[in-house]
Amino acid sequence: MPFQPVKYYQTGTFTVGNRLLPPETRSVQANMRRTNSLNSGHRACQGCGEALGARYAIDAAMEATNRQLVAANATGCLEVFSTPYPETSWQIPWIHSLFGNTAAVATGIAAAMKAKGKHETRVIAQGGDGGTTDIGFGCLSGMFERNDDVLYICYDNEAYMNTGVQRSSATPPAARTATTTTGNAFGQGKNVPLIAMAHGIPYVATATIAELHDLEAKVRRAMQFRGARYLHVFVSCPLGWGHASDQSVRMARLAKETGIFPVFEAEHGEVVSVSKIRKRLPVEEYLKPQRRFAHLFSPQKNLEAIARIQAMADRNIKRYRLTDA
Repeated sequence: MPFQPVKYYQTGTFTVGNRLLPPETRSVQANMRRTNSLNSGHRACQGCGEALGARYAIDAAMEATNRQLVAANATGCLEVFSTPYPETSWQIPWIHSLFGNTAAVATGIAAAMKAKGKHETRVIAQGGDGGTTDIGFGCLSGMFERNDDVLYICYDNEAYMNTGVQRSSATPPAARTATTTTGNAFGQGKNVPLIAMAHGIPYVATATIAELHDLEAKVRRAMQFRGARYLHVFVSCPLGWGHASDQSVRMARLAKETGIFPVFEAEHGEVVSVSKIRKRLPVEEYLKPQRRFAHLFSPQKNLEAIARIQAMADRNIKRYRLTDA
């Protein structure tokens, strides 16, 4: 392989390892042409999974669209830590929407690009779980129903982290938040990837920050379609979940390996591929490191709640065939 100079700002990425791979299999972050769409200088918390997920997703989208990309961004952590007035860390055309209308704003941008004949310019909408599963759910469903040419990316950290860790409809059962002192009730919440699939849109996928090549590949795949697309990214939150800041990627990996968060792709409402669990683990391995689940283990172990969470993971494993067993 010919010599490739490495820019110093790439320190901290897996650049060196990527240099040993064929160019088409490397991370976009190891590419000399990377755009740094979400640049340094933002104010995300240490270990923020959302910052990591957005950085890789948007750079992959820029690569896939030959840098012809516009983003709409809901109010939330991603917007607040990246754009403290009058500064911004975004290096792309980027529009801040209200908390609940990101999908509608992105739809308008896509319609404007079509009217101007700029068919090569693609549109992404971004939001957290609060702005997606709750406040913005109506606009999102409308975007799906109309099959608008937008890729919507939800960065799911399972609560309203920006405003104080309040419960959202994506908060898992038994997770303690500022508004649920003993954990959420079982049977509540929304599974937006399944709702998106029910709309029959061209592409739906889930991903985690533990498998960044997979995340990038799904962004590139999404950009091969026209019409509504939905990507649901599992992003851990050290502050809201109560785990060490250096454990964010590990939490995402455990969510997948326990079956808590199934990773898959669907096209036109049908699952077409899944990311298999490499080493199946009990859900306790995922729950114990997080303070939001501490009440399940102290002052005494809540065997019933843990068993119900395990049953949820088991159903995911069976439903999506996440293991070969």
